[in-house]
Amino acid sequence: MASTVAGQERLRFAYRTRDGTESRRVTEPYRLVSTGRRWYLVAYDLDREDWRTFRVDRVSQPFATGARFTPRELPTGNAAEYLRQSMYRRQETYEYTVTFAAPADAVAARIPAWLGAPEPLGDDSCLLRATTGDAVDWLAVRLAMLGYEFTVQGPPELARCVRELGERLIRAGGGDT
Repeated sequence: MASTVAGQERLRFAYRTRDGTESRRVTEPYRLVSTGRRWYLVAYDLDREDWRTFRVDRVSQPFATGARFTPRELPTGNAAEYLRQSMYRRQETYEYTVTFAAPADAVAARIPAWLGAPEPLGDDSCLLRATTGDAVDWLAVRLAMLGYEFTVQGPPELARCVRELGERLIRAGGGDT
């Protein structure tokens, strides 16, 4: 797959959607983009005459056709931004607000840019406010992994996931909740 991106060569493959629907695709692959957890192919789909994103783990039977192409201009100009917009269109998003008992620059050094940019509230605290298309349980884990004390201001779904994660970890460590 990467060689078709680099070589500007059309790529044919089978694709399975989230609901299990199978299809055949013929594309002009533009870029492979990693979200940290998954790889996606950003490509122009020739049959649908539009840009699409494909989860690489749902691609099977990839076949480089040998046909070369001149890359089209991506609507956003940036493959990672196109993927981000595409993902937000397809899934529920959450606006979240979290305060950390740590300086903004320390928190910023430990989080990926897509998770947001912390705003200083003082020398030893900061506010992280952003929107994510990630599942709230995954966001709860990411926040906990930063290693700083934090308080979820919202949404309630995230606060619930953080509480449940904390209770599970306490039980796993042999403690009581």
